[in-house]
Amino acid sequence: MNTDYQIGIVGAGFGGLATAIKLQHVGKNSFIIFERASEVGGTWRDNTYPGCACDVPSHLYSFSFEPNSNWSRSYSGQGEILNYLKECVQKNDLKKKIRFGSEIKAAEFDEKNVLWKLTDQNGYSCTVKYLISATGPLNRPNKPSFKGIDSFKGKIFHSAEWDHSYDLSSKKVAVIGTGASAVQIVPSIAPLVSSLHVIQRSAAWVLPRRDRYFSSIEKILFRHFPAFRLLYREFYYWLNEFFGRQFVGSKFMNKVATMLGKKHIKNVVKDPETARKLTPDYTIGCKRVLVSDDYLPAFNRNNVRLVTDTIEEIVEEGLRLVSGTTISADALIFSTGFIAAEVGDMAMMYRFIGLNNRNLLQEWTETGPSAYKGITISGYPNLFLILGPNTGLGHNSVVHMMESQLNYIFDFIDQSEKLGKKQFYDTKPSAQEHYNAQIQEELKHTVWASGCKSWYVDSSGRNTTLWPKLTVSYRKETRLMDLNAYDIKESKE
Repeated sequence: MNTDYQIGIVGAGFGGLATAIKLQHVGKNSFIIFERASEVGGTWRDNTYPGCACDVPSHLYSFSFEPNSNWSRSYSGQGEILNYLKECVQKNDLKKKIRFGSEIKAAEFDEKNVLWKLTDQNGYSCTVKYLISATGPLNRPNKPSFKGIDSFKGKIFHSAEWDHSYDLSSKKVAVIGTGASAVQIVPSIAPLVSSLHVIQRSAAWVLPRRDRYFSSIEKILFRHFPAFRLLYREFYYWLNEFFGRQFVGSKFMNKVATMLGKKHIKNVVKDPETARKLTPDYTIGCKRVLVSDDYLPAFNRNNVRLVTDTIEEIVEEGLRLVSGTTISADALIFSTGFIAAEVGDMAMMYRFIGLNNRNLLQEWTETGPSAYKGITISGYPNLFLILGPNTGLGHNSVVHMMESQLNYIFDFIDQSEKLGKKQFYDTKPSAQEHYNAQIQEELKHTVWASGCKSWYVDSSGRNTTLWPKLTVSYRKETRLMDLNAYDIKESKE
């Protein structure tokens, strides 16, 4: 039985587009991309809240094989990143390869014919020999179900579902949460609203971003001297690797970062009590470290208040705190992040059925997410994950991790093509178990095991989210497929 396409890609965000572009570069043109939305971009398409931007330098948060000389600033905003992805699609003529409005609901491995059968929400189905899931780990908004939420008479929306038709001007607003989106939203809307209450459950470590526009001379150098552009990218990559040591074992560097973080708060926030409340009581890096030049200064404004009391319930006029205080609000904005960690969002997106009718969602629900090098899974042949379990980062660009994974996946496909038509590789259970046991052991020596509560860790205490070392080590480990970690199996007639 012939397949419709050699390779199927699910998702047209950074991971899916990187895969497609690289496939064309190596002459593998039999592929299709399934995208549930009507446009490319993933998280940069979906998140359009005020101030939305990347916390990784622009030249580093882009494909090494599709450099952009036209970034306007050192840290790009949402619109500029989305335009970059659209330009990559146009330059590489990828639109004809993308099936928009096609959300994959099921993926079943046909052991007899050694292929994956994919079915979307419209009933469309096709077969592929290799399946690459690039849906991304953070794409379902986490919406808390507070008591009394239906009684609120004002406006409520999540940061990832921003209502641009609602005018915040002169409104009384409460932002619930102080994570990565909040540090961008708060300073962006503070000048517009009459009052802004920021509801903080736990303080975040916030370090200066030092964002700036590139000068005209720098842009000329980026555009006409590729070596300068590459050097700039490499400088920030290795700078991030150097500072990343504070997360993966260097207590000295962690102490230095803590000192700088506390000094930054003290120097910026004028009110001592507010500064105290904004100072975390956990090891820096245990939760995501945020970078911002304008979040902390926002608390010096007369119309901005930091609230550290717990919300008891939502009432008609706003929020009631456990202290008994009621905060009046016209709008409530949930900056509460995304659902992650418990069973792994990639398995939640659609149903994977592998060898012997195994169900990946069911397995991960029972045991937690697990994969070999975060890419392949025992019992699910020819399935690859982009940013799978334990490949997230706390210090550098995930685009670098994606490109490392593509090195591995492409070599895997090349090795598989050398097998007989009825043969395929399957990850050895022992290899996967040993690999993940080693990852969990290494995580014990990182800052993420220092005791704070974060979305990195699931309810059983396992961190299935982050890579426990520097990215340069992951690049080395994924340079080539590890043949010893796989069994060669024969298809069933």
